[in-house]
Amino acid sequence: MAMSNLYFHFPFCKQACHYCNFHFSTNQKGIDQMWGAMQRELELRSDEVNDPLESIYFGGGSPSLLPHDKIIQLLGQVRTQFSLQEQLEVTLEVNPDDVTQKYLRELKQAGVNRLSLGIQSFHEKDLRLMNRAHSQEQAFNALKWVSQVFTNFSVDLIYGMPNSTMEEWEENLHRLMEFNPPHLSTYALTVEEKTVLHHQVENGSVPLLEEEEVKAQYNFLVKKLEALGYVNYEFSNFGKEGFFSVNNQNYWNGKPYIGIGPSAHSYDGSSSRSWNVSNNHKYLSAIENGTLEREAEILSTKDQYNEYVMTGLRKIEGISLDHVKHTFGNMYAAYMEAQVTRHLEERNFFWDGDFLKITPKAKFLSDGLAADLFKI
Repeated sequence: MAMSNLYFHFPFCKQACHYCNFHFSTNQKGIDQMWGAMQRELELRSDEVNDPLESIYFGGGSPSLLPHDKIIQLLGQVRTQFSLQEQLEVTLEVNPDDVTQKYLRELKQAGVNRLSLGIQSFHEKDLRLMNRAHSQEQAFNALKWVSQVFTNFSVDLIYGMPNSTMEEWEENLHRLMEFNPPHLSTYALTVEEKTVLHHQVENGSVPLLEEEEVKAQYNFLVKKLEALGYVNYEFSNFGKEGFFSVNNQNYWNGKPYIGIGPSAHSYDGSSSRSWNVSNNHKYLSAIENGTLEREAEILSTKDQYNEYVMTGLRKIEGISLDHVKHTFGNMYAAYMEAQVTRHLEERNFFWDGDFLKITPKAKFLSDGLAADLFKI
């Protein structure tokens, strides 16, 4: 099976962020055992990978809770087990409160060549509302040290925070730009079920921002960053030329990936997707028995078309009618053309040769516009 990305889901955190619905545990007793199990899962799945890896990504949870020697051993195992592209991208997500100058140098020596720093906000009130483990001061220190040690790094920010003003959002961006990050990922605050934030919104203790205000913050972001030479190469992602995330691009371009660890997803690049059980105990006991506890699904042509539309319209390249025709058939191409007519008139979409793209004014509506082209 062709494979281009390897993802490690490290399911531990110091504390639970109020908006997060990813799978993680705040009980860190099992870190060593989990690390061993992930090594074992790599062995169990070595036959799933034939093509050289283009990217390795450590996500979570908080993979920056892993000591550097454990990362060295995992990467060493990957090197012996798989073939690697020469320009391999190795990204690790780090929390500001885990960052020390020593740890950063150790990560670099271990073979990590890209960091993703989860700052989210420089405002103390936002950090408290989100229940982030770091302070404003830690965010600045981490950013300063990361920019000194790594040439390739990304920073996460969240816009549309409750009770936030446009001035505060501008200040967030202004503070970040002092460090000239080569890449930036920005997300609107979303309320996921079964999170503390969901409960706070339901009981009225946290009032959400009006959608128009969230949209205004996004539009300001796009304008500001494009003026500074960043390319908005995917709805939420901005990069300087040469610094677009390989991992992210491969994911949106439908390339295959393999996910290691509880709740991690894998995809064969065409029609098969699987995911590991979202339970640390079940995951560990299955691995101990030399098996994998996971579910799988086969994507229908309709599912594959919808996914292509969904991910493609978020990218700067848009979606190709020719690709739809050749991959999914004439019926899908005709359907897409029919669905798009009204939006062309309303200037939400435009044709750039064979490619359908979203106009700048409608960018914020990307997901809703994609849904209008879905085959139900």
